[in-house]
Amino acid sequence: MAYLERYFAPAKDQLQQLLKRNIQTAQTVSQQVSDVLLNVKEKGDAALYQYAKQFDGVELEALAVSEREKLQADELVSQSLKDALSVAFANIHAFHSAELPKGEHLTVAEGIELSRKIVPISRVGLYIPGGTAPLFSTVLMLAIPAMVARCPEVVLCTPPNKEGKVHPAILYAAKLCNVTEIYKVGGSQAIGAMAYGTESIKRVDKIFGPGNQYVMEAKIQVNSSCCAIDMPAGPSEVMVVARTSSNPAYVASDLLSQAEHGRDSQAMLVVLAEKEEGFAFLDKVEAALSEQLSVLGRQQLLESSLAGSRSFVVPSFDACVEVVNAYAPEHLIIDLEDVGNEKMVAQVVNAGSVFVGPYSCESAGDYASGTNHTLPTNGWARSYSGVSTDSYLKKITVQKLSKKGLTDLAPTLMRMAEDEQLMAHRNAVAVRLEV
Repeated sequence: MAYLERYFAPAKDQLQQLLKRNIQTAQTVSQQVSDVLLNVKEKGDAALYQYAKQFDGVELEALAVSEREKLQADELVSQSLKDALSVAFANIHAFHSAELPKGEHLTVAEGIELSRKIVPISRVGLYIPGGTAPLFSTVLMLAIPAMVARCPEVVLCTPPNKEGKVHPAILYAAKLCNVTEIYKVGGSQAIGAMAYGTESIKRVDKIFGPGNQYVMEAKIQVNSSCCAIDMPAGPSEVMVVARTSSNPAYVASDLLSQAEHGRDSQAMLVVLAEKEEGFAFLDKVEAALSEQLSVLGRQQLLESSLAGSRSFVVPSFDACVEVVNAYAPEHLIIDLEDVGNEKMVAQVVNAGSVFVGPYSCESAGDYASGTNHTLPTNGWARSYSGVSTDSYLKKITVQKLSKKGLTDLAPTLMRMAEDEQLMAHRNAVAVRLEV
C-alpha cells in the first residue's frame, strides 16, 4: 500500500495545485462560527454552558477551574512527567528570555531625540487544544513568553473532558508558568469569550494558540472586529527534505509525528534525486511508514492525514528550494548533509521553524529544545513569524524636540504639509515658531 502520492519534478502550475492544504474553510464553517460568536457575545456565560453540553457532552457547574481541582491535578501528574516538564520549562524559558528586545534611543539631529518604549500587553488569552490530545506542551509554549514579557494578566481556556475536568498535566504546566485564571471552555466559543468577555471571563487584548478549523476561523473573525491574535494558525503540517542516503525510518517517523495531530494535518516529502533513485527511496520510506504504523496508535487518523499528503522527487537543489518556499511549511526538516543543509537554510525564506540534520526531529521543537511550537500554517509563514516573547510586547515610540530641533526641521515639515494641503499641520509648526 502506498501512503503518499508521488510526483517527479512537477511544473509550476501543477506544483501550486499539489501544494494545497487539505482543508479549506467552507462557508458552512464560517457561518457556524459566526453564529457561535454572536451567541457568546449576546448571552455570555449562558452560551458557554450551552456549548459545553452541546459540544463537550458535559453539564458544568462552574466555568473556572477551582483551587481544589488544581491541587488534585498536582497529585495526579507523575514525577517523571514533572521532571520532563521541568527540563522543557528551563530550555523554553532560556530561549525566550534571550528574545527580549531592548528599546532604542537615538539623537537623529541636534534637539531631536527618538526612542522606543517596550511594554507588555496588559491581558492575554491562551487557547490550549484538548480534543484528540491534551496539549500541555502548548501551555509552556504560550505561557512562558507571557511570563518573560511580564504580562500582568494571563487567562487560559481549554475544553473539559466528559467528566467536566481539565487534564491534570495542563493544570500542572499552568502552575509552572504562574497561570492561575483557567476556564473550562473550548472551541470557537472560547475565542468568543476571550474576545468579547462574559460575566465570568474578562475580555483580553490578544489571543494566542493553535486549534482546529473552527478555532482558526473564530480567531480570524474576532481579529477583524475587536481583538488581536497571534496568527491564523490551523491544522499542523511538516515538509521533510531528504536525500537518497537519508535514513528512511527517520523520514517516516517525522512524517508520522506530524500526521498524528489530526485528520487534516499534512506531511509532505521532498527528495533531492533523479527519478529512478528517488522513487526507489520513496519505496523505502513507504515500507518504513507501514512498519511504524503497525505499532502506533491513532492509526485511522494517521492514514487519513497521509491520504492528503504528497511526495516529490526533484532533480536539482534550486528546484528543491522552490518547492519549500512555495509551500511555506509550518515545520521544515532538512537532511541534505552538512553543506547542503547550510545552503538550504540560507535560501529558505518561507518557513515557521527549521530543523537541520538527521537528529533534529520535529518532536524536539514541539516539546523541549526551547524554540516555540506555535507556528504559522496554511502558507502564512510567507508573512507571519511563530510565537515569541516579542508577540507579547508592544513598542511605543517616544520623541522629544527642543526649540532648536523644531526650528531646524520646520522648513521640511511646512513644505511637506503645504504640498499635502494639510494646513493645520503646517500651522502646528508655525504657531510655535511664529513664522
